[in-house]
Amino acid sequence: MKLIIAYIQPHMLNEVKQELYKAEVYKISITNAMGCGQQKGYTEHYRGVEIEVNLLKKVRLEIAVNDKFVQPTIDAIIKGARSGDIGDGKIFILPIEECIRIRTGETGSPAIG
Repeated sequence: MKLIIAYIQPHMLNEVKQELYKAEVYKISITNAMGCGQQKGYTEHYRGVEIEVNLLKKVRLEIAVNDKFVQPTIDAIIKGARSGDIGDGKIFILPIEECIRIRTGETGSPAIG
């Protein structure tokens, strides 16, 4: 069991969701996030004052999957989120020690679904 965390551009969310559905990955959590990486932000002018915006809007996806779905999930995220430009995002893969479905009390891989 793995937890896949991905940070992507907000405008790529629909494409990523469509690719995940094609890979038969339906259970995802989505959170709005802010951060910056290599692109380091940008500057803009507001009422004559220059402002440096170094925290950019991102979307955080969290997907818990069984081992056989790890690579298809990663491939789907990359296919949906890649534009080839700086700021496309990052994917992190973490081991899950245990999973428990609250409704039924199931544990382990069956609890992820």
